[in-house]
Amino acid sequence: MNWRFWKRDEAPMPAPGDPDWERSLINRMALEHLRDQRRGRRWGYIFKLLILLYLIGLLAAALARNTWEGIKTGEDHTALIQIKGVISSETEASADRVITALRDAFEADHVKGVIIRINSPGGSPVQSGYIADEIRRLKEKYKKDNEKEMPVYAVAVDLCASGGYYIAAAADQIYVDKASLVGSIGVRIDGFGFVDAMKDLGVERRLLTAGANKGILDPFSPLPESQRVFIQVVLDDLHRQFIAAVKAGRGDRLKGGEEVFSGLFWSGDQALALGLADGLGNSSFVARELIGAETLVEYTKRKDLFERFTERLGASLAGGVLQTFGLEGVGSLR
Repeated sequence: MNWRFWKRDEAPMPAPGDPDWERSLINRMALEHLRDQRRGRRWGYIFKLLILLYLIGLLAAALARNTWEGIKTGEDHTALIQIKGVISSETEASADRVITALRDAFEADHVKGVIIRINSPGGSPVQSGYIADEIRRLKEKYKKDNEKEMPVYAVAVDLCASGGYYIAAAADQIYVDKASLVGSIGVRIDGFGFVDAMKDLGVERRLLTAGANKGILDPFSPLPESQRVFIQVVLDDLHRQFIAAVKAGRGDRLKGGEEVFSGLFWSGDQALALGLADGLGNSSFVARELIGAETLVEYTKRKDLFERFTERLGASLAGGVLQTFGLEGVGSLR
């Protein structure tokens, strides 16, 4: 048997043949347990301190940002509102947040124009429609109350597609980068069907409904032709709404044919040639050269730390379920 050598402040290991070896071993174990507890408490204090410092840093950064924005809003500036990621009622690109930011920008003093910077693949047609309608309403209201136009520009970053372009079409002009991806004017419903896989596994689906079509799009049931036709009619109707919104916003500037509304997307250069965009430029260019107020002040309404934490905890579980059953993105402008 191998015996270790211990430091002087440690309880000695019992020697072979020691009549009190049981008591010595218990003392040794108790001492080690106390040391582990002290070590655990020490690391617990350090961890809590780091969390506290992190939260203090976030608070200080937020206060500094608010102070800086407050200083800047005292001069003529361009309001910047960002639409990033999927447009949905549950994301930062929700209609509630974007519309609140739009209203704040239109009502604020010293705002000379509004830039909506879009980097989105699209999302909910309802949320996109809400935002587009509010842009038009605010422009009309501002013109009526102030007897002058409030210019609104959409600026595409990497992606301005589908629902993102639906919103952009409501702006006065659209500016893109030559490599931006623009367009995707279409509607989709997607999912998976597991009917044959269930047959191979010998699994029987038991779905009871009140209403012949209540189980429509159930991934474990067949899709009858009548339901497929019905869904296509709904999609075509949503597509017509989308096309009408783009034509109302772009008017005679559109130069392409029906391929523009086929769901295809183009580079910024191609979008410019098709009349889907008005020029090449980023937010700074638009603020400086077109609006005439180079200072950009962000009006975007972001989720706070607690909202982001709870969203990741809950939405990740819900999103996993939707992905598993093939229901993610149902009825979306993407």
